[in-house]
Amino acid sequence: MIKKFIITGMLCLVATSINAQRKTLSLNLQPKEDTTVSPIVKEKVEEYAAKINTIIQEEKKLMESELLVLQAKNLDKVDFDKQKAQVADSYSEKIDQRIEALGFDLDTVIQKQVRYSLLNSDVASNEELKQKLMKKFRATKDFSGYFSYGIMTLTNDKPDNDLDKNLGYANNLEFGLKFNYQFSRTSPWGLISGLGFSWRTVRPDNNMVFAKQNGEVSLSKFEGSLDKSKLRTGYLMVPLGFQYNFSKLRNAGMDIQYRPYSDGFRVGANVYGGIKMSTNNIVKGNDQNFRDRSNYQVNPFVYGAQVTLSYDNISIFVKKDFSNFFKDSYFQNDKALVFGVALGW
Repeated sequence: MIKKFIITGMLCLVATSINAQRKTLSLNLQPKEDTTVSPIVKEKVEEYAAKINTIIQEEKKLMESELLVLQAKNLDKVDFDKQKAQVADSYSEKIDQRIEALGFDLDTVIQKQVRYSLLNSDVASNEELKQKLMKKFRATKDFSGYFSYGIMTLTNDKPDNDLDKNLGYANNLEFGLKFNYQFSRTSPWGLISGLGFSWRTVRPDNNMVFAKQNGEVSLSKFEGSLDKSKLRTGYLMVPLGFQYNFSKLRNAGMDIQYRPYSDGFRVGANVYGGIKMSTNNIVKGNDQNFRDRSNYQVNPFVYGAQVTLSYDNISIFVKKDFSNFFKDSYFQNDKALVFGVALGW
């Protein structure tokens, strides 16, 4: 069961990341190959070039006719070359005058190309341009995929129990979807929530394993050589909190300002809650190997708080459970404390 959730979650994460990348491309400046020339600019330049070519061809025919007349006069080479140059200068000046008379507005064409490069769209007025900019640089409201890994320990305020004395390496692997909701285009504050899958693994040390007898869970010495012993529990997690972004306001033009929500340095704080999906006790030794997915008295519900420091797409975090790792009287008051790194949070 736990493998199905993991595979499904990872597929969702990849699909969301790809979709998010597509959305990012549609909002930011377009790639060079997509925004080389505006269709309107291209049409006007081609029309202008065609008119210039027509003018040149017309004047060229007239000039060639005049040169034929000049050639028929049988002038010596010096006089012929001199008068030929005068004819060429005369027609060059006529071509320049006719091209200037076309009234090609280069500034307008350049302005259209700049707007197209910014928005990948031809706009006909300042009002339309402002609407496009406001739509492009609106407040962030989206889902993004995240992945995190942390080193986990168990803390309590009571005398050490068997697990405390024999705790080896423990970790927390998590992935899911983060919901980002910026309060306004210029606001540094935003709401964070989402849905994730947390995979918590506890490994006993000193050749100990989790054992169960008559429903009672305890640590027991493994007879023989022990290669692997770990208790893995999966939780479906929901965070809820706030994020503050220290990025400065940016100017998009047309008196429109915005603040990037997912860029730069950010601080976030949230609470979280989760429900257990499965537990798996994995033991591997040279005499026996087994996986037991029955009840090992791990708490079916978890809740706690998390503080996160982020820069662009990388984060570090501290996560502390307020709920006990095990329920009832098993390994009393042990609570998970996780230090980790995340991508996309």
